[in-house]
Amino acid sequence: MKLLSLAGASLLLVSPAAAQAPDQAADDYNRRVTPEVLVVRAAAPAVVYIETDVRQLVRGFFGTQEQMGQASGSGAVIFDEGYIVTNYHVVNGAEAIRVSFDKSYDPKVYKARLISFVAEEDLALLKIEGEKPFPTLPMGTSKDLMIGERVVAIGNPYGQNNTVSTGIISGLHREVRISNTLAFSNLIQTDASINKGNSGGPLLNINGRLIGINAAMQENAENIGFAIPVDRVIEVLEQHLLSTSNYLAWTGFDVDEATLSVNHIVAGSPAAIAGIEVGDKIVSLGRQDMSDTTNYQLARLSVDPSEQLQLQVRRNGRTLEKDLAPWSFVNGMLYERMGITVESLAMRYSNRLVRVTHIRKDSPAGRLGIGIGDIIETVQAQGRQPMGTPDADRLAIVVQGMAVGAKLKLNLWRDSNSNGQLERTTNPPYSELFQGTLTLE
Repeated sequence: MKLLSLAGASLLLVSPAAAQAPDQAADDYNRRVTPEVLVVRAAAPAVVYIETDVRQLVRGFFGTQEQMGQASGSGAVIFDEGYIVTNYHVVNGAEAIRVSFDKSYDPKVYKARLISFVAEEDLALLKIEGEKPFPTLPMGTSKDLMIGERVVAIGNPYGQNNTVSTGIISGLHREVRISNTLAFSNLIQTDASINKGNSGGPLLNINGRLIGINAAMQENAENIGFAIPVDRVIEVLEQHLLSTSNYLAWTGFDVDEATLSVNHIVAGSPAAIAGIEVGDKIVSLGRQDMSDTTNYQLARLSVDPSEQLQLQVRRNGRTLEKDLAPWSFVNGMLYERMGITVESLAMRYSNRLVRVTHIRKDSPAGRLGIGIGDIIETVQAQGRQPMGTPDADRLAIVVQGMAVGAKLKLNLWRDSNSNGQLERTTNPPYSELFQGTLTLE
């Protein structure tokens, strides 16, 4: 009898809902679909979880040891080719970067490349490869933000994918110091929960547009988080993250970015070897059709120096296919400005020396008489202190920052007698240490 009574009671409880009219049920559901729900539905597919492998110092019984650890954060897809903006501190020091979406949208885990970053702005640009366009977040503006307007933050705090928090804009133009080396100004303050792991994720207005990148939380405080305004993010993208100075590969040609026509080719470069000519209009790069400047910049940034690059150019009304083998940006910069390519040289007393591997004849290095096999010991830029023994990366950075016509004083070694030793004697004809001043192109 008791069981029958309970069953009857249960029937009474569920029967009103079961008997509810379909139109009423639909109305009830639609009232639950708030603007925040619509924002999340539209934006969540373009929010990613970022996981990195980093080396960490761990204290243990046998002292401090280095071991591989993991860190995580969030990111927002801003171009459908797979470009993701995030905080630099999320990927700083990463030896591997993995990106994943909410599994209900895309179950695949993608390997990501760090394309470029600006440490002082705490912004970085990542790239993933896919077979089809990725979902993206529409850009808003931070010029007209209002204190009190509703916002939505989406991220992956503590590995909890697509965690949503809502709130309002609590303040504008905030100045926040994160560490001794990192301070922000003009941040958006929000009471939407920003936790560790939210870093790099989007802050959205109630129309679902990106208005900021979540960057920081206030330690020992509740409901105080900060985001980098999207207008600043766009400025950093245009001025730095998409800049030619961040290219990993060197092709040996430049274009007029307004017309995408080749306006300069370096003799002996990959472009010259591939048969590209001044006046050629770039039609496609790496199998991506070129439509505008941003499209070209993104495709150019993703060129890998270790992979063959396929191009299509338009010349005299004909479309031509070209295969180009890029060089590393370091060797390209040295070849273009100095006329040399180099390789790292491991020596007992130093692992920072570089050896010349190739000389462009009509170049500053060729005119100075530098030869293949010469070892660069010290470099002194005009008006600066000597660098000491430079590695290739450091030498390229110095050369890149110097003006055309600037002087570079070099000390280099040459094994003139081919005995496998570098010798300095008191008799100049037999000294294997050479000095000279090179004028940069």
